[in-house]
Amino acid sequence: MQIRTRLTLQFLLLGGLIMIIASAATYYSSATFRKDDFYNRLTNRAWSVTKMFIDTYDHDAEMVKRMERNNPLRLHNEKITVLDFRNEILYTSDVDGEIEIRNDVLERVRLSERVKYRQGEYEVLGVLYTSVNSRFVVIAAATDTDGFSHLNMLRIIMIVVSFVSLILFFIAGWFYSGRAMKPISNMVKEVDDISITSLNLRVPEGNGTDEIGRLAKTFNKMLERLEISFSMQKNFIANASHELRTPLTSINGQLEVLMMKDRSTEEYKSSLASVLDDIRSLINLSNRLLLIARTSAEGPVNFSNKIRLDEILWQSRDEMKKFNDDYRINISMDELLTDSDQMIVTGDEFLIKTAVSNIIENACKYSPDHTVDIRIQHPGEWIEVVFKDSGIGISEEDIVKVFEPFYRGANAHSASGSGIGLPLVSQIIKNHNGEIKLTSFLGKGTTVTIKLPSAS
Repeated sequence: MQIRTRLTLQFLLLGGLIMIIASAATYYSSATFRKDDFYNRLTNRAWSVTKMFIDTYDHDAEMVKRMERNNPLRLHNEKITVLDFRNEILYTSDVDGEIEIRNDVLERVRLSERVKYRQGEYEVLGVLYTSVNSRFVVIAAATDTDGFSHLNMLRIIMIVVSFVSLILFFIAGWFYSGRAMKPISNMVKEVDDISITSLNLRVPEGNGTDEIGRLAKTFNKMLERLEISFSMQKNFIANASHELRTPLTSINGQLEVLMMKDRSTEEYKSSLASVLDDIRSLINLSNRLLLIARTSAEGPVNFSNKIRLDEILWQSRDEMKKFNDDYRINISMDELLTDSDQMIVTGDEFLIKTAVSNIIENACKYSPDHTVDIRIQHPGEWIEVVFKDSGIGISEEDIVKVFEPFYRGANAHSASGSGIGLPLVSQIIKNHNGEIKLTSFLGKGTTVTIKLPSAS
């Protein structure tokens, strides 16, 4: 079911329910008013006739009947009976005895002074009339033909009005739901025109303050993120293809040269060693690409394995020095770190070691003295590791882009690299619910600070 149809039916149901409740309340009020008004008139007639009867000489009932016969205030089918304290009838206009007079009713009248009840089509009232010398029970009855006729007419009018109102509610609901859904319909049409080749298009935001405007703003923000993501993906593919093509082209060229003629064993060994270096470069690049794809897909993770961050740093230092003897890696700890439990974090040991090794390698590689100073700190609920070098530094223009895959600063092309290290580090730290901060000045060095939640 379409939203417009559902809104129309809800509008119809709500309007119809309000209309039915209002009609029922009006009818109930009218019926109550008719009943109260009729009994008030019946009470006045009972008092009037009884007073007239008592005030006549010798309680002349026939004279009272003659006087009341043409009384314009007389009610339809009016029957009034006056009884004394012995329940003997002193006066009655109920010649045919249609109104049954029961002793229990007379007793109730004497006790409560006023009793109302129905007998067939008659509405009956029993009241106690007190004079100077005696007390009389008056039983008055009549039929409210006009009152019930008016109620029946009111009921018919309300049924017709309710039926017409339901039709009008449906038409109004359909119209206003269409007006309400028009901005969404327009948005759907705009979105239909947006494809992967036109992510630069945006949805009109209107006044931007109502719900539709906020929805359009949110959708436009999503389109911006998609556009940036697709652009980064496109650049990533182009850069990855370039990085993979370079060693492959080198391998292909070297092998073609080798096959042109027979060569000495030393020449073969030299060429194969160069090819082997390119293959290792390819393997390293492929592993990093797979790792960055894995970490990007996972997002933040709640790890359960507890690891000591200082041990990972020492392991990374030892492994780095095995392959690079000229690297100098200095590790120090804050004086407040007196307990080994203060250096425990939760995470994936391999991923954290990969991140730390990448930072250390970059710091040593781009420093003239191949030195990096590492300091472990524990401010509050975080464990901070600060990597500081005195290398070539990064310019302000490049520092905002260094976490993009394959991006390399203008002054970094003198050293080998693929531009994957820092993006990989950033993604790993984020997956461990941590933070990474980089500050750098050209020619003065770079400081990288990573913060991980403490598990202690």
